Amino acid sequence: MTDTAFPGTIDAPAGTEQQSAELKADRRQARRAKQASASKQRRISRFALAIFLIVVSVVMAMPFVWMFLTSVRSSTEIYSADMPLWPSEWHWENFTVALERAPFGIYARNSFIIAAVHTVSNLVLGSMAGYALAKIRFRGATPIFGFILASMMIPFYAIVIPEFLMIRFVPFAGGNDLFGQGGTGWYDTWWALLIPALVSPFNIFLFRQFFISTPTELMEAARIDGASEVRTFVQIMAPLIRPGMLTVALLAFEAGWNNFLWPLLVTSSTNLRTIQLGLSVFRQEAGTEFNLLMAGTTMAAVPMIVMFFFFQKQFVNGFVGSGIK
Repeated sequence: MTDTAFPGTIDAPAGTEQQSAELKADRRQARRAKQASASKQRRISRFALAIFLIVVSVVMAMPFVWMFLTSVRSSTEIYSADMPLWPSEWHWENFTVALERAPFGIYARNSFIIAAVHTVSNLVLGSMAGYALAKIRFRGATPIFGFILASMMIPFYAIVIPEFLMIRFVPFAGGNDLFGQGGTGWYDTWWALLIPALVSPFNIFLFRQFFISTPTELMEAARIDGASEVRTFVQIMAPLIRPGMLTVALLAFEAGWNNFLWPLLVTSSTNLRTIQLGLSVFRQEAGTEFNLLMAGTTMAAVPMIVMFFFFQKQFVNGFVGSGIK
C-alpha cells in the first residue's frame, strides 16, 4: 500500500517534536535553577537572621553575666585597675556573707507576699473588668474604657506624690481623725504596700483584648441555657483565655517583686522592706561593696529568670493572642 496524503493537510517538520521536548527540558531546568537560587537566598537570609539574633542575645545577656561574675569576685580584684574579665578566684562565700549582712529572708518574704497578692488581685479584678468592657453592653462603657487608656498614659512618677498623700491622710487609720489629721494613716503598713496596686489599668486593657478575641456565641448560648453571668464568666469565658491569664500573672508578679520606689516611700521599718530595698545596705557612705551588692542582686533576679525561662512560650503566645504587636 502507498501512503496517501489527505487534501488540506500539512506534514509537520521532522524535528518539531524534538525541538518541543528540548524546549520543555530547558524550561524545567530554568525553573529548577530559579528554585535553587530562591532556596539559597532563603538559607542565607535565615543564617543572617540567626547571626543577628545571636549577637542581640549576647548583648542582652552580658549585663546578667557581668552581674554574676562580679558577685564571685573579691573586693581587691574589683577595684584593681586591670581587672580581668574572668575572675581569678571564685568567692562563693559572697552569697553567704550577703545573706548574713542583711535579713534577706524577711525581705524576700515581703516581696513574695506583695507579688502574690497583686498577682491574684489583678487576675480576679482585672479579668472581671476586662470581661465587662468587652462582652457586656452597658451605658458608659466607652468613656470608662477611654479613662482607663488615659490613665495608662500618665507615668507613675507624676502621681506618686498624690498617692502618697492619699495613704498618709486616710481617715480613721494610723491615729487619723475623720479629716485624715493627727496620725500617720497607712504609712509603714501593709495596706500602703498592697492597696494602691491591686489592679493595673494595663492589665485591664490586656484582659479586654483577650476577651474580644473569644466567640460571643458561647456566651449567648450559655445565657439561653440559663447560666448566670458569673457562671458564664467563670466556667465558659475565663478558661478560653488561659494564656492571657498566665501573661498577666507573670507581669503582675514581676511588677510586685521588683517594686522599689513605692516601698521606699511608704515604709521605714525593716520588717516591711522588700528585697529590692534590702540591696541598699551594701551602699554606705564609705563606699559600695559591689561584690556583695551583685551577689544580692543575683539572688533577687533568680526567681524572675526561672519563671520566664519556664513560661516564656506561654508569655509570648499571650501577647500574640491579645492582638498587641
